Amino acid sequence: MSEQSSARNAGTIDVGGDLTVNRLGFGAMRITGEGIWGDPRDRGQAKEVLRRAVELGVNFIDTADSYGPDVSEELIAEALHPYPEDLVIATKGGLVRPGANQWEADGRPEHLRAALEGSLRKLKLEQIPLYQFHRPDPRVPLEDSIGTLVELKAQGKIRHIGVSNFNEAQLRTAQALTPVVSIQNRYNVDDRGSESLVDLCEQEQIVFLPWAPIQNLDGNATIEAIAKKYEASARQIVLAWLLARSPVILPIPGTGSAGHLEDNIAAAGIDLTPAEVADITRNA
Repeated sequence: MSEQSSARNAGTIDVGGDLTVNRLGFGAMRITGEGIWGDPRDRGQAKEVLRRAVELGVNFIDTADSYGPDVSEELIAEALHPYPEDLVIATKGGLVRPGANQWEADGRPEHLRAALEGSLRKLKLEQIPLYQFHRPDPRVPLEDSIGTLVELKAQGKIRHIGVSNFNEAQLRTAQALTPVVSIQNRYNVDDRGSESLVDLCEQEQIVFLPWAPIQNLDGNATIEAIAKKYEASARQIVLAWLLARSPVILPIPGTGSAGHLEDNIAAAGIDLTPAEVADITRNA
């Protein structure tokens, strides 16, 4: 492996203060079937993408029990277990899947306990390094959902707790119950809805995991011009922008293609200038 295409070029970040990972991870949602439902067309190819990610220096993989459902976690274990010592696997619970492209919140304590136990079993782990509450359930008090994760952490089944699809008020509710080490929200050059949360995470040293980090790139003259300068793809430039946007951002681009994976990881070697970062921020 050439260092030019290594996730190590992105530098490192501490998750929870005691898990140091390279600051370009892998999101394992798209190794499943169409609609994030069922098996991929080629399980062997999906496992090869996972192995290639590790070869390219990725040591943070994000998944969820709802990806498939179950399929993503099972593929990770099949491809990578026994795991490299430095590999951190983050998973999530709190969504159920009635069908392809369908997602429903379930934050009931009994569901979260069952989801956590299932993830431990599928991933072949005794403890989840980072367990994230996937989305607040309006039918269940947030204190009950987060409180369940606090209990599971006290039992040694969770090392660190994170949250996903949260606003600041919900984050503060969770923080009143437990340290929250990460937030995973939608964020990219085209969707800045979580801009204030990125700034909050930087102030409080919380890891921010942007989902859907690569969106709506067609026809953006600013990104295209900068990509041409670096002889890079637009995908690489927007990932480099995320890395430059804040030191607490840990991008987790996902793909089921080895070619896209290698393209994404090469973004770690692009060091945008402050002027280029500002230009993308203004014009993307």
